[in-house]
Amino acid sequence: MFGKNEEDFDIDKVDAINGDSSDKKNPNDLQAIYDIPVTVSAVLGRSTMPINQLLKLGRGAVVELDRKIGDSIDILVNNRLIARGEVVMVDETRLGVTMTEIIKSEK
Repeated sequence: MFGKNEEDFDIDKVDAINGDSSDKKNPNDLQAIYDIPVTVSAVLGRSTMPINQLLKLGRGAVVELDRKIGDSIDILVNNRLIARGEVVMVDETRLGVTMTEIIKSEK
């Protein structure tokens, strides 16, 4: 029915087999997933250190990260990289993230 390669996959064939030949998708088709919670994370950077150094950290300690000022940050949804962005100031006390690049999935 379908080829062995992903390039041979045709969603129209699947729709025809499932009895769905409509070209238009109803916005209500996605209504069921709108309320599913996801975790969104903005990774400012990473650092690796031995446990004994970690245990010596105290209040006011500075941990150097692998990013520089102006570098893009990773934006993850449920621990999966989905975009890159930049940190922005929302108001005097809050930060936000602006997405600058959407990462396409390899799957």
